[in-house]
Amino acid sequence: MSPAARTLAVVEATRFRGHDPEYHAYVQVLVGGVVRAAEADGWTVSRLAADAGTDSLLAATERADAVVIVGGEDIAPRFYGGAGGYPHESLHRETADAAQLALVHRAIERGVPLLGICRGLQIVNVALGGTLVQDLGESDHVRRGVPIPEVLTTHPVLLEPDSRVEELLGGPVVAVRSAHHQAVDVLGAGLRVTGRAPDGHVEAIEHETAPILGVQWHPEDPAAPAGQLAALLGALRVPARAASLAA
Repeated sequence: MSPAARTLAVVEATRFRGHDPEYHAYVQVLVGGVVRAAEADGWTVSRLAADAGTDSLLAATERADAVVIVGGEDIAPRFYGGAGGYPHESLHRETADAAQLALVHRAIERGVPLLGICRGLQIVNVALGGTLVQDLGESDHVRRGVPIPEVLTTHPVLLEPDSRVEELLGGPVVAVRSAHHQAVDVLGAGLRVTGRAPDGHVEAIEHETAPILGVQWHPEDPAAPAGQLAALLGALRVPARAASLAA
């Protein structure tokens, strides 16, 4: 596959958050960072919103050579058998949730490389039957009561030896930028944990056979270590649709 032929779908929950202009503006910074980094790496990028629905998203990504699912609001609890009413519960976008979950299933079936960032990691886990810790309580993973651009924290992540993420980032410990009040609880089928925060919460997961990688942090944040996002996008440089060809 020549570089000019590589097409990447960058998928967010929604393109518009009129109820929260500050958060919407910061999302544009983050998603824009993914798009620019991918284009610099030679990808032809389509930026797509999952709230258009499952059929629309699957059609729009039908020919994508790889997928990135970016951050956003909490996944609706019904998709992982949870209950509502938990602390700091966000607005839910169930149409977007369902579409992104379907996209993960198809990526695995076809062997299409997929990178999940923050919410994207959680979507991968829930798609494969995993569950979430609904609120981490008072933790080092999010600052509260500060402007949105200051919400992210910097902390280390301990990576598993010989994991794909350790290979991509070049060491057993990396500094990351993150903000999340939820985390992986029960791990989904076919996944393994390949990175944890010092407090033990899951920060990276990988599929055992499919080219699927998820990180809980934000490598696209402007204050993230230089080159970290580009390195993780390197996970998408594997032959696509291997699973469908073998099926």
